[in-house]
Amino acid sequence: MSGIQTSGSPRPAAESAAPPARLAPAALWQRVRGENALWTFLVLAALVAVFSALRPNAFATTFEFRSIAVESAILVVLAVGQTYVIVTAGIDLSVGSVLIFSGVVAVRTMNVLDGGPQAGWGVIAAGSAAGLLAGLGWGALNGVLISKAKVPPLIVTLGTLGMALGFAQIITHGVDIGNVPAALANSVGSGTVAGIPWLIVIAVAVVAIAAFALGATRFGRYTRAIGSNDEAAARAGIRVDRHLIKVYALSGLLAGLAGVLNLAHFSSTTLTSGTQDNLNAIAAVVLGGTSLFGGTGSVIGTVIGVFIPAVLQSGFTILQVQSFWQTVAVGAVLIAAVYADQLRRRRRQRR
Repeated sequence: MSGIQTSGSPRPAAESAAPPARLAPAALWQRVRGENALWTFLVLAALVAVFSALRPNAFATTFEFRSIAVESAILVVLAVGQTYVIVTAGIDLSVGSVLIFSGVVAVRTMNVLDGGPQAGWGVIAAGSAAGLLAGLGWGALNGVLISKAKVPPLIVTLGTLGMALGFAQIITHGVDIGNVPAALANSVGSGTVAGIPWLIVIAVAVVAIAAFALGATRFGRYTRAIGSNDEAAARAGIRVDRHLIKVYALSGLLAGLAGVLNLAHFSSTTLTSGTQDNLNAIAAVVLGGTSLFGGTGSVIGTVIGVFIPAVLQSGFTILQVQSFWQTVAVGAVLIAAVYADQLRRRRRQRR
């Protein structure tokens, strides 16, 4: 019922539908963190150590680390939703276009209600809500087509990728809208709270809630159970079709939130620059140790996976290495991560 499945003996899902057992704090943290996040963290730590040793005065600075975190915050939000989808053995190629569409809907709503950059927080809240609902709508549509119409996730989300981007271009006539309320841009977009940028604060809040939900709640257990074996999950009493709709709706909602944050950060819609965000989000999820074949994964690992390309880009820029090498390096690490996941699955099946 979900997306990508492989042959072999799938892991049973019945225990995932059982009533929750009380976990010790250490076991709870291990589940929230994920089984593969440690290795990903070691890769990230090694990259930071190498670049810090090569350019300590340029890379190993508070300013540089803060810049990396700010520039990665929006992708973190986007990748969190993608994590849930991939844990179900699905895929969501539409999130980058949904991000763009949601930003367009948000700023259009703000402009209609007020018409100027001096709009107040009431108008900003209404526009932001419209952007979130737009993302939620696209995600729910994906979920219905995948779970009810039984169209493969790859095809559904490839179709909605084009539709969402096309509608955004129709609404804007292909021209970015920059009439963003100054209050939104100056606070959420570039402002701070207790010295920490709002973008980082929001991203951390999303990660904390999503990591706990995936690792320690019934919703997370059902998500992993469906990715392990959707038929066994259905026999265990899980409403697989309804749950998949919820998972894809969550992915769309977070893409909508990312669209509003993107609008605030750039003070404009970004009709062209967000088209690769879907692939970046998928790469981050896989680099973070989430299996493309479903059943296992963690939000914490995804966050680490987001920062690996970001650190590479920053380090290569400081070292004046051509940016093309970043793509080569990320691609190589991505292939290695998938290969390692394959090896882990084969070892489990032999037991």
